[in-house]
Amino acid sequence: MIEQLYKVLCRDRDGSRLVSCNGGHQEWTPGIKVKAKGPLVPCVNGIHLCREKDLLHWLNDVICPVRRVSRERIVCDDKIVARWAIIGEPLETWSDRAARLFACDCAEWALALNEQPDPRSVEAVRVARLYAVGEATSEELNAARSAARNAADAARSAAGAADAAWSAAWNAADAARSAARNAADAARSAARSAAWSAADAAWSAAWNAAMAYMTERLSEYLAGKEKP
Repeated sequence: MIEQLYKVLCRDRDGSRLVSCNGGHQEWTPGIKVKAKGPLVPCVNGIHLCREKDLLHWLNDVICPVRRVSRERIVCDDKIVARWAIIGEPLETWSDRAARLFACDCAEWALALNEQPDPRSVEAVRVARLYAVGEATSEELNAARSAARNAADAARSAAGAADAAWSAAWNAADAARSAARNAADAARSAARSAAWSAADAAWSAAWNAAMAYMTERLSEYLAGKEKP
């Protein structure tokens, strides 16, 4: 079975065009081939694509499935670099709502690793989830976000799992940036929380297990199975 590949993109300022967002300014149109010239060099030259397991590293506003891709490619740990690719229409399941709910999932998972999570962080995630489904106001979200930021700042004096978990909660409630980028930050903070909770020898395994769990959860969102 051929593994599905994806292209992560942004919309331009007026929302009319799809453009590269993790390097370069290439414009993309569904159904139109985009080709790279010159030697393929990861992070320098080529069409950079994601497998499902890579998406958490590159999440942004738009995720497009790849419909066709060249056989000429370089396989890296967190991406695939190809000569050319043709994308399909953006996934409708990856929306601002889905990104916010996914960020809340990541934050809740990280907070659950702590025996006594900061109530401000827990409340921030609760309000962020309500905001994502239209049941909380911007004012309520901003207040929760501010409280979560204070909790994250306080936790930095005792760096480790708590610090990362509080940061995940703050990211979940952060309305100042792209919801998709906040979701990515929340996922990485949650993974750090899991890793910090493990013994030194198990750090890498804990990180990988956390990222695998959140990749599976992200896959469910992309399939339209959101968690209200």
